[in-house]
Amino acid sequence: MEKDPRKIISEMCQNFYSQGWVSGTGGGISIRRGDRIYMAPSGVEKEKIQPQDCFVVNLQGDVLEGPENEKLKLTECAPLFLSAFELRNAGAVLHSHSSNVVLMTMLARRLDEELSVLEFTQLEMIKGIIGHGYYDTFELPVVDNTARECDLTSSLRKAIERFPDTPAVAVRNHGIYVWGPDEVKAKTQAECIDFICEVYWKMRSAGIESHISAPPQTAALRS
Repeated sequence: MEKDPRKIISEMCQNFYSQGWVSGTGGGISIRRGDRIYMAPSGVEKEKIQPQDCFVVNLQGDVLEGPENEKLKLTECAPLFLSAFELRNAGAVLHSHSSNVVLMTMLARRLDEELSVLEFTQLEMIKGIIGHGYYDTFELPVVDNTARECDLTSSLRKAIERFPDTPAVAVRNHGIYVWGPDEVKAKTQAECIDFICEVYWKMRSAGIESHISAPPQTAALRS
């Protein structure tokens, strides 16, 4: 029997809290099952969320089922989650306030008025990102933060469309949205990106400008 997505969200929120990704009342998790999307509520301590606290919405964002506690509110992340479900056919979307990602967004290279990018290569954990190998360059788009979360929707959609190979969009000085075909893959993508950002930040802090070397001849021949 398939596990209730509400219970999965509750367990994942506790896990992410232990990693420092959803401290305060920040962050969020959403899981899709067919045409029903389950979302953690807004403005609550994520480590205390129970299965009965979750919302269920349709693909258009209309609430189908509310939580037992009627005071709880649907997350302002909802339109951003829905964008990833629509544009990437995602099975789960996560929003974290990873400090490693936040620090790296401050170093992103500006592409235009709305969009920046971070580039990573030659770290083992890049192989954990869907569609990427060790010698590939993983491009993480970065959009500028806004006063309200829902106002990020337009720039996030543009970033998703411009970078079709990314499983995530970071938000400068804020955090990151990560998705995958299911909740397990979304979680592992988030963990890999967090690790990569941590290593690159520590490299910069240690004065290491680059660790990139040319691929060995055998690798070049295989490609």
